[in-house]
Amino acid sequence: MIMPVTNPLRIGLRQERVVPPQCLVIFGASGDLTHRKLVPALFELFKQRRLPSEFAVLGCARRPWTDEIFKERMEEALSTQIKESPKEWELFSQNLFYEPVDLQQTEHLVKLGERLEIIDKLRATHGHRTFYLSVSPKFYGSGCRALAAAGLLKDPKRSRVVIEKPFGRDFNSAQSLNSLVQSCAQESQIFRIDHYLGKETVQNILVLRFANTIFEPIWNRNYISSVQITSSETVGVEDRAGYYESSGALRDMVQNHLTQMLALTAMEPPGHFDPEAIRNEKAKVLQAVKLANEEKPWECCIRGQYSKGGSDEDPLLGYREEPGVNPNSTTETYVAMKLFIDNWRWQGVPFYVRTGKRLAKRLSEVVLTFREAPVHLFDAAGGCPTSNQLILRIQPNEGAEFSFEVKSPGSGMRSRPVNMEFSYDESFGEPSDEGYVRLLADAMLGDPTLFTRSDEVEAAWRLYTPLLEKIEDSPWELPVYQYESRTWGPTESDLLIGKDQLLWRRP
Repeated sequence: MIMPVTNPLRIGLRQERVVPPQCLVIFGASGDLTHRKLVPALFELFKQRRLPSEFAVLGCARRPWTDEIFKERMEEALSTQIKESPKEWELFSQNLFYEPVDLQQTEHLVKLGERLEIIDKLRATHGHRTFYLSVSPKFYGSGCRALAAAGLLKDPKRSRVVIEKPFGRDFNSAQSLNSLVQSCAQESQIFRIDHYLGKETVQNILVLRFANTIFEPIWNRNYISSVQITSSETVGVEDRAGYYESSGALRDMVQNHLTQMLALTAMEPPGHFDPEAIRNEKAKVLQAVKLANEEKPWECCIRGQYSKGGSDEDPLLGYREEPGVNPNSTTETYVAMKLFIDNWRWQGVPFYVRTGKRLAKRLSEVVLTFREAPVHLFDAAGGCPTSNQLILRIQPNEGAEFSFEVKSPGSGMRSRPVNMEFSYDESFGEPSDEGYVRLLADAMLGDPTLFTRSDEVEAAWRLYTPLLEKIEDSPWELPVYQYESRTWGPTESDLLIGKDQLLWRRP
């Protein structure tokens, strides 16, 4: 009898923690994030049997919808998922409710409190509530103040608030917002979300480093010569021109996503795997990061903006031609910069970060380049041996690869580089969960490990605020260079890294 082959790496999968009885209240429930990310993530959790029977979702927005209209809109948004799991949707949709709420109207908050009491009794959620502020950033502070005034955040063990990015616009505004939010709720109740931290491959940085003795001893300035962190997109600004014009790539991507990836890559080992121990180490390393040239930031930061490109069959608009964008806009859609970390482990090792829209490929990765061997004993196919590289692929094709030299077949002793790869999909036989699946579950579980603490937010803004001030006060010192759509950015960014005789990795 032939026994079925079982992938040993799948053993133990889906032994996940189950969310306790809970009512998730989503403010901004009529918005794009709820349709595209939040409710699909909750439905996925439901299909994985990670939501309890005592569960409810209460959508809130200013639109005068009813429960049934809200369910219909969510059904339209999840049509593909529902076709695959119609019975599960029928059961899940029974947990969806809606209440028209304007957070600026006191009487609306009173009605909200009454509705929550009804849902508590109907769904037996025992007063456990997570409030998700999927609203404009300008309402984060007033939203928290309104919830606190209505008495909905007074129980630190049963109420939490999740706040989307961007948390502030610079150091001073982030500090003020932190003070306001912390006056409404305890820090343990506040979950500042960065969806990049919900990706399996971002979390894998910690496991790869601290669970494997072959990596941690060489994870320092003695063996690593440089680090590149890249997040590139092939799409343009799309329908986000209103937001993007006041934000730009520096605020939208670098201050949060890329900086969090840097923190996980560079942090010291925590004493134990505890949320606060991990966040302590992240905060420490962020406080040690500095611009490569603080006196002349234009020498270590390149800003770019995509122009027209594509082909005759598929022409692409330049950023300034996009609907809703100022024709004379100087908002950057691309940023590349060089940073140093002023501590014992990383002293002198350059960290290069870059992000951009309308680039040649959709890609997020961390590339660690190791120092060359002290003596080149062998001839190499490319003239000289290439440096070993460890590439952590965040998306797409989640996984990792290691590049090293081997003997080339044939007579003689000539070396050539090869890659050893690991793929999440191939190894585990199923795709990784979308980031919001993990983060929503953790927020409702009260696990803050993958959420950003107040001192982390302020440390990141403190680093980049001098650049933001320079852009506003002396924009000619940090000009915006044009680059053709679907290329790898302005040539000036190649010159930035070329000063150190390096090249950006281009897979």
